[in-house]
Amino acid sequence: MWSMRMLNLALQGGGSHGAFTWGVLDALLDDGRIGFEGLSGTSAGAFNAVALASGWATAEAAGRDPREGARAKLDACWSRVSGWGSLGTLQQQFLRFLWGGLPHLSPYQANPLGINPLRDLLEAEIDFGAIAGHRELKVFVSATHVTTGKAVVFTGRRLDAAAVLASACLPMLFQAVEIDGEAYWDGGYSVNPALSPLTTECRTADLMLVQINPVALRKAPRTTAGIQDRVSELTFNASLLTQMRAIDFINRLVAEGAVSHPGCKAVRVHRVDGGPAMEDFPAASRGSSDAAMIGKLFRTGQEAGKAWLQQHYAAIGQRGTVDIRRDYLDDTRLELPVPAESPVRRLIVPRFKPWLARLLRRQAPR
Repeated sequence: MWSMRMLNLALQGGGSHGAFTWGVLDALLDDGRIGFEGLSGTSAGAFNAVALASGWATAEAAGRDPREGARAKLDACWSRVSGWGSLGTLQQQFLRFLWGGLPHLSPYQANPLGINPLRDLLEAEIDFGAIAGHRELKVFVSATHVTTGKAVVFTGRRLDAAAVLASACLPMLFQAVEIDGEAYWDGGYSVNPALSPLTTECRTADLMLVQINPVALRKAPRTTAGIQDRVSELTFNASLLTQMRAIDFINRLVAEGAVSHPGCKAVRVHRVDGGPAMEDFPAASRGSSDAAMIGKLFRTGQEAGKAWLQQHYAAIGQRGTVDIRRDYLDDTRLELPVPAESPVRRLIVPRFKPWLARLLRRQAPR
């Protein structure tokens, strides 16, 4: 146990493509050398996070191996999802309708009873009390507050089946999930996943992102389906890029000695993604519960997780393995050459200094 290395896990959402994340988690759990402190997930990432935490906590309480308990619970949950694809004809048609929606009808018209098969799965498989009562694992599930657009993180006693349903609530398929009188949609619209709880609420400085939605493509799409897929990926990655920029900024301040607050620490970022292998699974297939596809995604994730461990395990606790600036940052500054005696500069400087002086006078302590 002396060689145990700790990670915080950030798990992206992506519908059925979350089976890839299941495979990665299975590889990490099976390895036995990795411990976990924080788990943050959105949508399918939230589903994976609570499945792992529930299996871990209940097995540990029963005196069993928590890693094997987590692996078994993830397997049981995804087996139930795979089973949706083998239901009878009428049930299959209903599920297709739920995941695919109906044109020109809102879910309040098309699904007035608010039927969602995920609700029954969560209530049957996940012990939210055990998750909240665990002393070591911290689980954070994010959703989007409909009326303000802000991200909301559910944790501790507030984390229940409704919170996970809210995190996975695509608004054209399901009615908004109401919690304490407030309406919530899929967390991917605001944060996918939330990284700040892992950096502020956890001691562990190593953060592993399991990424489903690719940031970069090898070439621009030209088909209608490809364009729609890329728009979806860009939408659900926007918050991730913003959060990565914030981490890079804090890391640079810490490295330069510009901040010394105990709440600010450098974060060592790691990532597992499917790379080119995930291109075989278009975004449109995220709503599928086909057992063969889910099995293939699981195996792809397993292989990716094992490959990452083989290549980067020694870096945990030592250094990050992601070049944040190269992969996630962009440069929005305009690099325009300005002549030394430019009249533009003579106009700007006199206006800027008085404005700055007034601001500093207002900010000065009295």
